[in-house]
Formats: sequence, structure tokens, C-alpha cells
Amino acid sequence: MSFIEELQWRGMLHQMMPGTAEQLDKEMTSAYIGFDPTAKSLHIGNLATIMLLVHLQRAGHKPYALVGGATGMVGDPSGKSAERQFLDENILRENQEGIRKQLEKFLDFNSGANSAEMVNNYDWFKDFGFLQFLREVGKYLTVNYMSSKDSVKNRITTGISYTEFTYQLLQGYDFYHLYKHKNVRIQMGGSDQWGNITTGTELIRRKENNDGSDADGEVEYSAYALTTPLVTKADGTKFGKSEGGNVWLDPNMTSPYEFYQFWINQADEDCKRLIRVFTLLSKEEIEKLEAEHAEAPHLRLVQKAIAEDVTTRVHGKEQYELAVKASEVLYGKATLETLQSLDENTFKKIFDGVPQTTISKADFDACHSLLDLISVTTNGEIYASKGEAKRALQGNAVSINKVKTQDEKMAVSEISLLSGKYILIGKGKKNHIVELG
Repeated sequence: MSFIEELQWRGMLHQMMPGTAEQLDKEMTSAYIGFDPTAKSLHIGNLATIMLLVHLQRAGHKPYALVGGATGMVGDPSGKSAERQFLDENILRENQEGIRKQLEKFLDFNSGANSAEMVNNYDWFKDFGFLQFLREVGKYLTVNYMSSKDSVKNRITTGISYTEFTYQLLQGYDFYHLYKHKNVRIQMGGSDQWGNITTGTELIRRKENNDGSDADGEVEYSAYALTTPLVTKADGTKFGKSEGGNVWLDPNMTSPYEFYQFWINQADEDCKRLIRVFTLLSKEEIEKLEAEHAEAPHLRLVQKAIAEDVTTRVHGKEQYELAVKASEVLYGKATLETLQSLDENTFKKIFDGVPQTTISKADFDACHSLLDLISVTTNGEIYASKGEAKRALQGNAVSINKVKTQDEKMAVSEISLLSGKYILIGKGKKNHIVELG
């Protein structure tokens, strides 16, 4: 299956310039996508375009990932209602390094002729003088042409700075530079980038003195554009946000557990699109899964398949398996062993909002028994009195780290501390956490 055919059945092809498919059929073709380094991590909103590069490479072509070290200092106005804040150069460099590590999980940088490459436009812009830029770039595109782009038109009423107005020239020159020095023939991106991308193809055409026509008067291009639809939910809202904001690929910004849960909690009506865009499952595998899901929707087979595929590629098999275990904790299927396997961050995320009591290590050590811990030492926050605690124990209503107990004389030294400082106390169907402060 060709690259274009792959995108078509997955619903990942929005628009492409005439001749793009022919160029791809003709030879191994280099194509690139730009990534904005204004955060130290990519988020799942970037994943759809990353998957363009993945499918490109799997089809035998060469992917380039451009990190905008220079353009990140300006900020793309596309889809923005206000100008972005400028970032410090050192912060941008740190962000670029984080993005490179994430892209290495998706692209093969050591596969021979079609190995992925990463480039930084700061390398060719850092010594580019203003007058040189005006002569080599600015003279080729009119203000009328630039003003016709949606990224500019949508901001005219609220105001757009000259800096942002010229962003499309910077992105256009990126394409020209890669065209000249890396033989890159296609720029790809989200559908909102069509205006910026076609600025690049137009700049290449004009700078290369190509009048855009062949002998028969047909329009002919040597540089091409291809975009993928922006991923939205069934209700038309933007996909990729959780209640806490962006869902990041960095585990320190969005834990593997939260990442896994994000996919598990997607609505059935959105999954037909999501499983095609974000996973590498084949057409046959997807259709089989969807048929099985239709017979037993409560099992959430499609959501689980998406969560497994994406979480494993972003965070690795081990973190995926821990996320599954953490989900079992959430739904009451956990064992002590499962709890002990969780890192502190994941433990806290799972039990966010659960009542918590902090006691000192000295008070904990001074407890004569479990009965003291759940009634006296915790100041009645778990059980109001020893009598109430005794009745709960005798009624088999108490668990320590998911293990039922009726032993009121259990020594606290026998209790395993989770992450070295937590105890999960089950009070009937409710949970309470004791933290050693």
C-alpha cells in the first residue's frame, strides 16, 4: 500500500497539491514536518502529524523533523488569538532536546537511505542578516499574497504584529532551505498549516525561476504540500485536552497512568477515527476489533487497543503494564503486590481526592496496634473511636493495602509502607490514606 493509500483509508489525508502522489510514486521522496519547541514536550495534539512521518517512513520514504529553534522565538499566529510570549534561547534548546528524544520513539534514525533526520532552523537563521533576508526572501512575495492567508486574515481584526505577519516567510524559507540542501520535496502538517506550507512552495517556485507551467500550459510544481485533518471529537470540539489541559508525551508532565486513562476514557463514537489515526494496527485488525466491540461495548475493546498501542510506543511496555495495573487499583481489583509496584506519582494520581491523614514517624512508631492507628493516632479521622474501629474490624470491613484484616492487635511494624510512606486503609467501600510525614 502506498503512502497516500495508507493515509486515505485511515482518514488522514485532508489536502495535497497536484503532483504530490506522482512524486511519491516516482522515487524515494524526502518530506518534513515542523515542530514548535515552545514547550519541553510534545503533546498528543502533535501525534497526528508525527504519524504522518511514521507512515511516510514505513512506505519507504525519508522523513525530516524540523524543530523550530528560530521560528519558536517568534511564534506561529495560526489558530492564535493573541501574540505568543518570546522564549529564552536556553529554554528553547532544552525543549528541542526533549522533543528529539520523543521523536526517536516513533521514527527510525538508523534505517539506511530513508533514515529519519532532525534539523533545527536556528542553524540557518542564526547568521541570516535582516537586509539579506529582505533581499533573498521578502522580495519574492507580495503583501497581498501574504495577507490572503487565513493565519493573517483571522487576526487582522484583533491586531497582528509585523513579527507574526512575517512568520510565513520564515516557514517558507525553511522549506526552500531544505529543498536546496536536503532535496526535500514535500512539506506536511495539520490542515491549519496549509497557508504557511503553500507559502513555501510559492517561494521555491519563484526563487527557482520556475513560472509554474510546462510546455502545454499545465501548472507544474517541484515542491509539494500535504496536510492531515485536525483531530476533533464527535461533538466538534478539539481533541487532545483533558481536564488538566494538554496530555503531554513527557511522563513527568502527564504520567503513563494518566496517559493510558485518557485513551481508555474516549467515547465510542470517537474511537473509529482515533484507532485509525493514532495506532499502527492494520485495516483488518481494526475492523475485527470494531466488530467484537460492537457485540460487547462494555468491554471497551477498541479503547483498550488504542491505549495499549499508543502508551507502549510513548512510554514503553513496562510502563504500559504498570498503567494497566494502576487502572485495576482504580476499579477495585488491586492486590498488595500491585500497590507495591506503583511509583509514588502514580499512586497519588490514582487516589487524588481520597481523604488523607498525615502523622509523624514518631506517632506511627508509638502506635501499639492497628486499632490505635485507625482510631487514636489519626485523631478520629478514620474511625471516631476505638469502639467504632473494633466493630468495623470484627465485621470484616477494614483492609490494609487492599488486604482484609480483623486483627486489631496487629503490630504497625507488620504493615508494608507503600512508596516508603503511605498506607491505604479500606473503610468498607471507601479509602483513606495515612501518610508518614
